[in-house]
Amino acid sequence: MDEPRIAEPILHVDMDAFYVEVERLDNPGLVGQPVVVGGEGPRGVVASASYEARATGVRSAMPMSTARRTCPGLVIVPPRHLRYGEISERVFSIFRDFTPLVQGLSVDEAFLDVRGLRRHYPNSRTVAEAIRARIRSELLLPASVGAATSLYLAKMASGYAKPDGVLIVTEGSEKAFLEHLDVRELWGVGKSTRGKLASMGIGTVGQLARVPLPLLRRHLGEATGAHLHRLANGIDERVVEPRSDAKSVSVEQTFEHDISGTEALRSHLLRQADQVAWRLRRAGLSGRTVSLKLRFPDFRTITRAETLPSATDVSRDLYRSCCRLLDRAGVGGRPVRLLGVAVRGLQPTEAPRQLMAGQEERWENLAETVDDLRVRFGRHAVEPARLRSGESDPPHDEGG
Repeated sequence: MDEPRIAEPILHVDMDAFYVEVERLDNPGLVGQPVVVGGEGPRGVVASASYEARATGVRSAMPMSTARRTCPGLVIVPPRHLRYGEISERVFSIFRDFTPLVQGLSVDEAFLDVRGLRRHYPNSRTVAEAIRARIRSELLLPASVGAATSLYLAKMASGYAKPDGVLIVTEGSEKAFLEHLDVRELWGVGKSTRGKLASMGIGTVGQLARVPLPLLRRHLGEATGAHLHRLANGIDERVVEPRSDAKSVSVEQTFEHDISGTEALRSHLLRQADQVAWRLRRAGLSGRTVSLKLRFPDFRTITRAETLPSATDVSRDLYRSCCRLLDRAGVGGRPVRLLGVAVRGLQPTEAPRQLMAGQEERWENLAETVDDLRVRFGRHAVEPARLRSGESDPPHDEGG
């Protein structure tokens, strides 16, 4: 029996008119109006434009004076970058609930490698729709998603999916998708290169793909010629690269009010261990090293870590480790401002693992059953009974 796979594992998720939509969250009176976010001064430019404004010709990076002339009645909102950063963290937290392989490009867009979800979703479209549904239900924001076999095709696809849609460039259809696109849509084709291509009678990506590589190199130079030849033929060997320090799967929470007491801390650790385990399994990963992070009201921060005998993706194992680390930390009754759990030493779950004595296989089977229920009914549909007892409030997740 063939191993399940997601044929188009690269997603590019792009939040639609992100700054404007965040402003509309806080001021519903802006909905339906031509709105831009940007500076109003003589040198002000448009940072983000609603689709109503775009319909009149307003674009990002346009001088604000031009935007005003282009769209009478334009509503101008000054930017609030702290607020956008806050919402961006929550968006990226949702991304990392699906996979730790997230490469952010800006506050409102990212590449995701979702091949590890092959046992939970039949194809890339269902993954894309699940991500969009989470963002819509939890943040009330629209997002567009492109999926493909490569990064640049996924990014191009998300552009065509806008606004608030999904476009899949299916495996095997890459060249057909590119055939009639203007060459200016390829990364690295600026005004100068476009002029050189035009002098060769090349206006579409399909035409470019059929030009012999030596001829392109002669006209465009060694590097540019080879680069565009690869892109025109749908070849992009880059992979999703999480930020350099993202060699772990983690969750951390800054509490609105400091908490204290071992039992209260353990309740929060149980939730965090469960969430980290869920993220590991969704990515097809396990880890051996568990670390605990604690920050006190004076901002002093301590960490404790231990390496388990074998890699795990089971919340029970992670929680027990966290409790041991909490005991080692000797917090006592001191109030805690921030609490975090991370798992490092990651490896594919399919890799051979040395099982510890006991009932680990039963716990792994239980985890698979819980995952299936969560995929069907939402991540919070099944939680440890202790978390249902009201001992701790749901955390605002800040990590990943």
